[in-house]
Amino acid sequence: MKINWGTAIVIAFVCFISFIMYFVISMSTNKKYDHDLVVEDYYGKELEFQDDIDKEKHAKTLTINVTWKKTKEGILIFFPKNLDYNNINGKVFLYRPSNKQFDFEIPISLSNHTLLIPDNRLLGGRWNLKVDWKYNTNTYLFKEDINY
Repeated sequence: MKINWGTAIVIAFVCFISFIMYFVISMSTNKKYDHDLVVEDYYGKELEFQDDIDKEKHAKTLTINVTWKKTKEGILIFFPKNLDYNNINGKVFLYRPSNKQFDFEIPISLSNHTLLIPDNRLLGGRWNLKVDWKYNTNTYLFKEDINY
């Protein structure tokens, strides 16, 4: 049987469309490829963005900023030693980009200038560390992408 060029073009289009439709359907139905938004209340967080910028500017005025270090016990967060740790409060938020089920938040309660995030709460891989803290009336924000 001989196929003319018009029939060959139609067969090629049908094969191409079938190929594309297979991938569209498999990507939309497979849970492996299910990706959520970064945060549930995206627009509400967008309105708070300018506050975060102001807090980061305040943090840059400090002589010593917040730092962190990976230890056997977990992540150790160091607050500036020139500040009274009794007046420091706020929260530490760890965001896991690959899976929102592992995100968690810890309130800051210090007995010295360090805060330990225990190893049992952390998985190996990439985390976004966000320390939103307040000293007296000034608010500060420390953000960093870390690999644990």
